[in-house]
Amino acid sequence: MSSAPRPITKVLVANRSEIAVRVIRTCRELGIASVAVYSDPDRDALHVRMADEAYALGGTAAAESYLDVDKVLAVAGASGADAVHPGYGFLSENAGFARAVAESGMVFVGPPAAAIETMGDKLAARQAAAAAGVAPVPGNPDPVTSVDEVLAFGASHGWPVAVKAAHGGGGRGLKVLSGAEGAAEAMASARREAMASFGRDELYVERYLSWPRHVEVQVMADGSGTVLAVGERDCSVQRRHQKLVEECPAPGLSEELRRRMGDAAVAVASSCGYIGAGTVEFLVEDGEFWFLEMNTRLQVEHPVTEVVYGLDLVAEQLRVAAGLGLSFTADELVARGCAIECRINGEDPTGGRFSPSPGRITFLAAPGGPFCRFDAGFTSGDELSQYYDNLIGKLVVWGRDREEARRRMLRALDELVVEGVATTVPAHQLVLAAPDFIDVTHSTAWLEQRLDLSSLTASVAAPAPAPADDEPARVRRDVDVEVDGRRFNVALWVPDVIAAPSPVARPGAARSRGRGGGASGTDDATVTVPMQGTIVAVLVAVGDEVEGGQTVCVLEAMKMENQIAAGRSGTVAEVRVSPGQAVASGDVVLVIG
Repeated sequence: MSSAPRPITKVLVANRSEIAVRVIRTCRELGIASVAVYSDPDRDALHVRMADEAYALGGTAAAESYLDVDKVLAVAGASGADAVHPGYGFLSENAGFARAVAESGMVFVGPPAAAIETMGDKLAARQAAAAAGVAPVPGNPDPVTSVDEVLAFGASHGWPVAVKAAHGGGGRGLKVLSGAEGAAEAMASARREAMASFGRDELYVERYLSWPRHVEVQVMADGSGTVLAVGERDCSVQRRHQKLVEECPAPGLSEELRRRMGDAAVAVASSCGYIGAGTVEFLVEDGEFWFLEMNTRLQVEHPVTEVVYGLDLVAEQLRVAAGLGLSFTADELVARGCAIECRINGEDPTGGRFSPSPGRITFLAAPGGPFCRFDAGFTSGDELSQYYDNLIGKLVVWGRDREEARRRMLRALDELVVEGVATTVPAHQLVLAAPDFIDVTHSTAWLEQRLDLSSLTASVAAPAPAPADDEPARVRRDVDVEVDGRRFNVALWVPDVIAAPSPVARPGAARSRGRGGGASGTDDATVTVPMQGTIVAVLVAVGDEVEGGQTVCVLEAMKMENQIAAGRSGTVAEVRVSPGQAVASGDVVLVIG
């Protein structure tokens, strides 16, 4: 039942980077004040600089900052915000957080807590979908607590199977098993990733379809009971079960299948009393589809839907949260042309490894031209931190048809310049030029199983030159200070004793490339890590015999686990790290005698 309209005048954005910037921009257009929160590494981040106000959460890891409900609520209250937008990830699908926001007298810009509880728990969501007449992917109805349960499911349903986090999404905490071997290690890794990303480590298991496409339906619902399907998106180009390329509308589907999937998405959303923006995800194979999950938040890939349907989905979220109806009707939803989104991640794609590549972005230049949009969370000089997601920005183009959009994306990728870190740009160029992608014969397994990634490399961008040595007696310094946690920017005139670095554009410099990074050890007696991160598991001890290529420890960087392998066979002579220890690129973790 619709509630009385409640004006929203100030929104706290409980997130960071690209999505926080995205929400802040719409707030500014609507005349709504924005409040940013930030961890210690994000003190100078773009979303902090753009917001009307910014408050420190303290801490470094997500659990110490963006996932700390008490800290976020305290800042929301201190700032005088009357609404909280959670973005995606972090607390966006935390029912307890949504309920706490409402109990604090603020508006949660998202669905009711009860809907999040139903759909945020993947097992409950499967049951709700089945009750609404939408078949889920075959799976276990209860959480799995032991390796034996996974093995029993695989034996009865057939391999491969997927072990998945019961809370969360985005490919975090998802491991695919082709057989019984390695099940224990996969479950342990899935639990670690789930806990680090969502604060909960429950797992469940389901069938892993061999060659499906991943197609999702955008839904929007208001408080009066109106639930509309706003087209669908194809998200089948994936690595590590995380999306790289998204399209709207999904190509190659019959109109009858589109209608059935739209109806199914509306039925699922209606069944849980949904309000706001959400996405119902399906796996599609041989003309049939199965419910996969519902994401009770805004999706990373929402811009392709906005471009094709001429909507601002964040503005619609704020309208609905304020108690107003949707600004459009079903009859007004007309898809125009096609849009493609490429996620520009800080990763080294060399040889198809997609290794995290944290570091300073020394220079960034977005492409221009018609029908081209770049939603970024960083600018030149910003730091891509090892502690958080590695998404730099989202490149979105529109075309009158899919082929025009594909060609435009290739042109835009060629124009995009990112220096200082490696990016996924070379992989995107390979994907968009591949015949399987052009002919829509790809699947969620295609990039890793069929596409030849051996040619992918990441060249090294030259460092920015030092600024000229010009030191006047006194210079202006803009300094950030915090008063009771609130961030302020003040100007000081001080002796110029430290020259501040300034990014310099260099026409013709190497694009979208950075230092390489692999997940294997060297070929000598020492095993080093290729990037900064945190050791989450050490798999050998002093005196153990190891083979060359054997995984000896696991490094987490930018929310991804990386296998660190021995480069030679021998006996472990030294173990220099322990779980939980932070390491820098090039640090020695083991010595093999």
